[in-house]
Amino acid sequence: MHITMPQEKKLHLAIIPDGNRRWARNKALQPWKGHESAIEVIRRIIEWCRENPQIGILTLWLFSTENWKRNPEEIGKLMEMLRTYLIEERPNFHRNETRFVHSGKKERIPKDLATLIRDMEEETAAYGTHTLHLALDYGGRDEIVRAVQRLGAGEEVSEEKIRAHLDHPELPDIDIIVRTSGEQRVSNFFLWQGAYAEWFFVDKLFPDLTTQDIGAIIEQFTKRSRRFGE
Repeated sequence: MHITMPQEKKLHLAIIPDGNRRWARNKALQPWKGHESAIEVIRRIIEWCRENPQIGILTLWLFSTENWKRNPEEIGKLMEMLRTYLIEERPNFHRNETRFVHSGKKERIPKDLATLIRDMEEETAAYGTHTLHLALDYGGRDEIVRAVQRLGAGEEVSEEKIRAHLDHPELPDIDIIVRTSGEQRVSNFFLWQGAYAEWFFVDKLFPDLTTQDIGAIIEQFTKRSRRFGE
């Protein structure tokens, strides 16, 4: 069961952490070394967001539905890194009253990781101070298809009905999307929830991103005029 959290007045920040493998390649390292560095950056960003009263939800896209095409060894190491990270940070989710939620499929990720994710979602469901929203084996088109498949037989198709069947319909739409590494593509990222998000493209590779960069983006965002098509 989804729980509606009182976060309407806070920002929903989403990050596409692009460039980890390029960062490693530039340093003549194995690809997963870039992911290792990215995990440390993620730790700092999560803590910074927890301390920032403007931000209520942080969404991180760590693995797409298309990423399964990558080297199996790299995928395995990334999944193990994520599992280790969640185990280490589990007490902090409770200490900081942070809700943890996952969007995407659980069937294809390692069973022990999927179980850990389910457990943490259940354990933190009542928290409302902050939300960490992890996109893993996630694709925007795939989510919309799954939402339509959840519609009951003969059920009217409308924006409201489709939204109600998304992975987490209780979360507000994304306000800010940050993509690192200089790439300027949507890449199937939360197509529904990001329809009116403000995009910020950063030239830095993700392991080089700092909380100061995020702070500067938030400052730029506050100066933009959001008309939502009006």
